[in-house]
Amino acid sequence: MDTLILRLKKFFPERLHSRIFLIGGMVRDILLGIDCQDIDLAAAVPATELTSLGFRLVESKSTPNIYFCYRQEFGKIEVTRLDSQDELAVDLQRRDFKVNAMAMNLNGTLIDPLGGQQDLKQRVLSTCSPTSLDDDPIRIFRAFRFECEGWRLDENAEVMLASRDWSGDFNRIPVERFSQEMLKALAKGDPARFFRRMLQFRAGASYLPELFSMAEVIAGPPQHHPEGDLFTHSMQVLERMARQTGDVTARFCALFHDLGKLYTPKDQHPKHHGHDALGASAVDPFCKRLRLPSAMQRALKATNQLHNTANRWEELRDSTRIKLALNAIKGGIASFLPLQVAADCGGSMPGWDEALRVASMNAAQLGIDPEMLDNKEFPPEKLQQIIMQHRVEELRKTLPHPVPLPEGEGT
Repeated sequence: MDTLILRLKKFFPERLHSRIFLIGGMVRDILLGIDCQDIDLAAAVPATELTSLGFRLVESKSTPNIYFCYRQEFGKIEVTRLDSQDELAVDLQRRDFKVNAMAMNLNGTLIDPLGGQQDLKQRVLSTCSPTSLDDDPIRIFRAFRFECEGWRLDENAEVMLASRDWSGDFNRIPVERFSQEMLKALAKGDPARFFRRMLQFRAGASYLPELFSMAEVIAGPPQHHPEGDLFTHSMQVLERMARQTGDVTARFCALFHDLGKLYTPKDQHPKHHGHDALGASAVDPFCKRLRLPSAMQRALKATNQLHNTANRWEELRDSTRIKLALNAIKGGIASFLPLQVAADCGGSMPGWDEALRVASMNAAQLGIDPEMLDNKEFPPEKLQQIIMQHRVEELRKTLPHPVPLPEGEGT
């Protein structure tokens, strides 16, 4: 951090150092000793000073205008221009939480009018003003995301949050902003807390109604699911997956692997026959509504479709294992499907890497006659059967051979 500030001091003329301020989360991270991803500044300087340094104005209808530039040694720099240093206190007051409402000029002077440094020591989130959450209700989910890293909302903020129904406010906020906070939360140390807090405060049902429905659905037969409801089961699977990998897509798929259980007929509960297919069919509208990346959508669809079969890995025939591997590769979940099995039912998938290797081999690598492949009169179905037969034979080469029993033993 000292190096970063030193470079900023070299970039900005010395006469401006007392009027250029590091702000918000950047100051919080500096005080915590955490590397900053982006550089956010406020500057009580004329616009001409910024443009002469290579900044360009980016105008916005919903947020304050910023001056932006990209430099190799820093990355992205965003500057909020202030007409005077007196405006800095107003800018800090408008922020979400006191730990994000500190500033530091390039001479190293800390400006902390709201007492954010004290909150920082206690890892507490207290709002900058009584209207902080009303001003931008997405801050509620930002707070839940911070709580996934060990922060805690203070009592006043919790009272404010529980004081009313926020659904009308959320309806006016684009779903992309919610999804951005959700995905960031999934990357943190305790991602399940984000969703538990949503349910606790009944916040975000318009964005993620499936989450709230989970609490009303039994997870499965009690002998297999003593935890009871689907929400509890999904949280447990997410927590176990989070202990195995930091991959956000893997964690997201773990959370919603049983999406289809929300749609199985209630008269068939506690069993959920066909929930894998039901879940796969529900994924496309679910992910499109949340504006999620297509790769994540494809992965969740494959997880819903395949996890039930994968959980029975050690019972499967060799050909079924290869088909599972082919579909996992296609769905983009080959790297974490065994982790999903471990998180879901405590199972394992010995030989998975070999199944993936065999599934990835083409016909030539499998030793299939090229003339057969080029024969237009050869039925495609028959060709697929032959390719599968060669894959099975290749897989069986890697299986351990039984140790012969001494003469006279066995039957």
